[in-house]
Amino acid sequence: MRIILFPLALCLAAWLTGGGFAGEPADDAWAPERPITIIVPWARGGSTDQMVRLVAGEIEAALQCRVVVVNKPGRTGSVGTARALEAKPDGYTWASGSAAPLGVYPVLGMLETKLDDWHLFLTVVNTPVISVRADSAHQDFGDLMAHLKAYPGRLRVATSGTGSTGHKVMELICQAAGGQYQHAGYDGGQPAVASVVAGESDVTAQLASEQAELIRRGQLRPLAAFSREPLEIEGYGRIPPVTDWLPDVHILTDYFGIWTRREVPDQVIRTLQQVWKETLADSEALRDYARRQGAVVTPYYGEEARRRVWETVQSDAWLLDDLGLAEVSPETLGIPRLDPRPED
Repeated sequence: MRIILFPLALCLAAWLTGGGFAGEPADDAWAPERPITIIVPWARGGSTDQMVRLVAGEIEAALQCRVVVVNKPGRTGSVGTARALEAKPDGYTWASGSAAPLGVYPVLGMLETKLDDWHLFLTVVNTPVISVRADSAHQDFGDLMAHLKAYPGRLRVATSGTGSTGHKVMELICQAAGGQYQHAGYDGGQPAVASVVAGESDVTAQLASEQAELIRRGQLRPLAAFSREPLEIEGYGRIPPVTDWLPDVHILTDYFGIWTRREVPDQVIRTLQQVWKETLADSEALRDYARRQGAVVTPYYGEEARRRVWETVQSDAWLLDDLGLAEVSPETLGIPRLDPRPED
């Protein structure tokens, strides 16, 4: 992570003399008086960790104050998220990751929270990719589906834990195509992917951003992107969509970003919204990251971010319930089933 250290006096002076964002009164801008902490609730090196360390550098440059990234993995991201939920709501502690779990954790019985407990600042949509080790006998996704059905429970599939995107992807595949597998949960996408390269697991359904470098090096063979369109990864090329084999499978939309508690002062939120509007939306570093890692830039905040993520919460919550993975019914938590819509 790029760390830009400024003396506190210089940081405050820049803002008090009008050095904030163009068009915004200096007395309306938040000038942090100590480092901001962003908690990554996953192991170092995964999709959230990559994204947060990039975004931390952009926030540092915009606010001219230090941002510290802390990894707190455990229980499908709920351990680190709980730390942020319990922190003083002063703007100095943020959580991060895939946004939908904020509304889905209570369905899994992992954490008492809901989407409206948080201010959301989104960055990218990450696409899952179903991959095997380069020397695997499975040459394409059709081979893998045939194996899942012919040898139920044999393939060991590595994901970042129960209810994670990779886990839901594999459940949706088996629901649509038949077959069974062994689930191997890890404390993050990077260790899950690494287990396939090491031969501990046979398959991963983790995000493209966690696999891209290993795919470019030829250590992983991507079989299908969990999407309706081909996925392009810079330096590798085209990965076919899973719908080439399963045209009716339900596709997940996985928004990533950072968030902080709803009770945080409005001044903090307005300032971060200005960072998103004037820095993140046009960030060349974020666009470069997306091209390299197979992601799509989505710099949403406020009601637009909430609306987009809420649809994913509804979809994910009821998917978990339908698959028998829910500890608590989404209906009792006030999460209505998402109305089916015609395909675009």
